[in-house]
Amino acid sequence: MSTTALQSRDTAAPSRPPAVRHTRGARFLLLLAVFLCAACGLVYELALTALGSYLIGNSVLQTSVVISVMVFAMGLGSLAAKPLRRRAVGAFALVEAALALVGGLSVLVLYAAFAWLQLYTPAMIVITLVVGLLIGAEIPLLMTLLQRIRRQEAGSAVADMFAVDYIGALVGGLCFPLLLLPTFGQLRGALVVGAVNAVAGVVVVLFIFRRQTRRFVQVGLLSGVTAVLAVLGTAYVLADDLEVTARQQMYQDPIVHAETTAYQEIVVTRSTAFTGGDDTRLFLNGDLQFSSVDEYRYHESLVHPALSGRRGEVLILGGGDGLALREVLRYDDVRHVTLVELDPAMTKLGRDFAPLRELNGGSFADPRVRVVNADAFNWLRSARQHYDAVIIDFPDPDTAALAKLYSVEFYTLLGQVLTPRSQVMVQSGSPFFAPKTFWSIAATVEAAGYTTAEFQIDVPSFGNWGFVLAARGGTTPPPLRLAPDAPRLRYLDDAVLKAAAVFPVDRRRQDVRPSTLMEPTVLEYVLDEWKNY
Repeated sequence: MSTTALQSRDTAAPSRPPAVRHTRGARFLLLLAVFLCAACGLVYELALTALGSYLIGNSVLQTSVVISVMVFAMGLGSLAAKPLRRRAVGAFALVEAALALVGGLSVLVLYAAFAWLQLYTPAMIVITLVVGLLIGAEIPLLMTLLQRIRRQEAGSAVADMFAVDYIGALVGGLCFPLLLLPTFGQLRGALVVGAVNAVAGVVVVLFIFRRQTRRFVQVGLLSGVTAVLAVLGTAYVLADDLEVTARQQMYQDPIVHAETTAYQEIVVTRSTAFTGGDDTRLFLNGDLQFSSVDEYRYHESLVHPALSGRRGEVLILGGGDGLALREVLRYDDVRHVTLVELDPAMTKLGRDFAPLRELNGGSFADPRVRVVNADAFNWLRSARQHYDAVIIDFPDPDTAALAKLYSVEFYTLLGQVLTPRSQVMVQSGSPFFAPKTFWSIAATVEAAGYTTAEFQIDVPSFGNWGFVLAARGGTTPPPLRLAPDAPRLRYLDDAVLKAAAVFPVDRRRQDVRPSTLMEPTVLEYVLDEWKNY
């Protein structure tokens, strides 16, 4: 409803409440409440978006659903608030208490829905609708309260209100990644914001409009807000236990390490394998990265064919667990290895966490190794050193952020750090489960000016897997072979590698498009092909 209509209704109302005394102080406190409410509202929106990206992937879709549903619900909430304006003080306090409760518990409830009920998307839509309805009801109620403090022209009141609202949204948007996530994590961060939201509602009632609110109403609202704070506080105290229990529900084996970073959720499980030894598994955002039972098959195939030529200077992009690094360091003539990994928590885990350090042979302690924590795409833009071999060990391109690392532009940038005889190995997903994705990656590498040789292997823990060996320029594919002085391997030899280059009829090269930054077709393929697995 327009502010002009709101002002007209208030002017015509015969029982309009008297103006609040101490206008300047009251107005400041109310605008402060607007600021806090806006900041909290945006944090709820960002928390829902981030959680969906962690748990479901496809950050573009998650962001689009959350924003569109929330904006739609805000419009409905604004309309629903029209009949509440006559009792704006109490209505605002109730709206803030409800918003604090729903918004504060939203991450916990959605995490539980994902872990136990497998109903994340329906639950997310319902919670987003409720949060949006409550946020939408705030502005009409706050505008009514602002006019009760000091009557002013409609345009001026709207300008004041939205200026503070937008500044609050800016602060909330910055606080979420820079303060709340690093300090409290997603679950506790939402609970803290819910508490701030509840306090904002109390301030409006008990300090600004206490003279206009009956005593029993004040007591009732205060009791309700106290109950909300008690629920949020209890959830805060129990947050670790609740998170551990919910997370364990999602994994078959006991969790021995778990953390949520600014980039991803890292989980390590450990159990007894069918062989009788330990089975250590690494998961990123719920996706299996390796099992210690058979990871050597994957990492031998990823590394050694690329090191069949010159290998004095080696670049590893991704691979923060240090397992590819372990294989590279088996060659004594490797002089230097640069490992570029986005998440410092991942390289710290590979360096310091005993089960991973044992698996990677303490590779991060080797003096030949230099670790760079940076986005590989941006790092390549300013890189000047040249490398004889490059190992690319990124997760599958199932988000927009990862899809850019499988683009023509990325492989073109990579060409700047290659010598004429350099070889590049790209992990390329499963030719069996996601053939279009696999061949699109190969087509993308070729579109950036490389010749390629594709091959596939079997890794029992996650099935058939494929790789693309590439060389810059030339007209013939790089040879699939091992170096004459390659160390003794557990899985790979020249005969296995030769056989791995043969694809069955139903998985041979397909007519697919390369992927670019502006047209990330690899993301389209991977989301379509993996949706049933």
